[in-house]
Amino acid sequence: MSRSGFLQLRHLRSVRQSLTPAATKTLIHAFISSRLDYCNQLLVGVSPRLLDKLQSLQNTAARLVTGTRKLDHITPVLQEIHWLPVRQRVKFRTAVLVFKCLHDLAPAYLADYCQSTTVTAGRTRLCCANTQQLAVPRTNTGYGDRSLAVSGPSVWNSLPTALRMSDCSLTTFRTQLKTLLFM
Repeated sequence: MSRSGFLQLRHLRSVRQSLTPAATKTLIHAFISSRLDYCNQLLVGVSPRLLDKLQSLQNTAARLVTGTRKLDHITPVLQEIHWLPVRQRVKFRTAVLVFKCLHDLAPAYLADYCQSTTVTAGRTRLCCANTQQLAVPRTNTGYGDRSLAVSGPSVWNSLPTALRMSDCSLTTFRTQLKTLLFM
């Protein structure tokens, strides 16, 4: 994915002079951001080395959009154009998917993976039952930990209680979550 992304960036860099900044941002979003978001759940639990390659791709794309130099610090640039770093992006997409599952906005086969602790027998009196935490199933393998059934509830439970408990729309949840992950 990173190799083809860098190839796209080289092609876009050669025609950037004839594009407006808005057109450049649209093309970068179409070619690079969509690749980073495609099958995002597969990036859960991936080695840091592989995520660093994708982060490098995103950093180069951000520099191309904003026209910043290679040696400039990238974090303010990403915040300026409202792009989450790759690790937070994966967490963001997973949390949004769980939110959709809990609010009946996702298919039923995905919603089955997000079971509240209040539904689980023997856990109704636990203090986590009042905070809308989800039951995280145990697995014996590293690949099992990467599945939505485990990673989704884990990410959801790591969110602040106020965000989990809020009864808001999807748009509001996304905004609040993105603000939280930028910090």
